[in-house]
Amino acid sequence: MVRVKLWGSLRSLADGQEIVEVEASNLRQVLDQLEAKHPGLKPRIRRGVSFALDGVIYRDAWFTKVDDNSELVLMPYMVGG
Repeated sequence: MVRVKLWGSLRSLADGQEIVEVEASNLRQVLDQLEAKHPGLKPRIRRGVSFALDGVIYRDAWFTKVDDNSELVLMPYMVGG
């Protein structure tokens, strides 16, 4: 199981949970599982989210591999400047 830390306002959309576990091998599967387990996250995920995977921020990198040892944080979409 992949442990996903939900950042900030995303926690309230998953019944206040900070950490959720999903069965996934890539980021797309993580999102699909999060939407299935926590339907309140679906609209926010569809608007856009970013991942920090082992300290690197990803957006739209759906097939990036994850495993049980990955440090994974889901956060609202971050824009750079």
